Amino acid sequence: MLQKVLLVWVLAWTVIAFALMGIDKAKAKRHKQRIPEKMLFLSAILGGSVGSLVGMSLFRHKTKHWSFRIGMPGILLVQVALLLLWSVRHYVWVV
Repeated sequence: MLQKVLLVWVLAWTVIAFALMGIDKAKAKRHKQRIPEKMLFLSAILGGSVGSLVGMSLFRHKTKHWSFRIGMPGILLVQVALLLLWSVRHYVWVV
């Protein structure tokens, strides 16, 4: 049950983070009020790091900013490490 909830959570935030990158890029092109960088990072931290990275690449957005070039992959690596740690600990306790 927890795995399904976690999967839905991550998928939802992945879509949201991807959309936020696209929306912010469109706003940047039209010189409109932008989405704060804090919100872009928060969406990645909450589970949308893959969506953020795909959005960065597809929309060519924030790719020159070192905070995003280092930060987004860093967030993904931490999330993968936490997932692996949780999986190993969960597996050991189940077996």
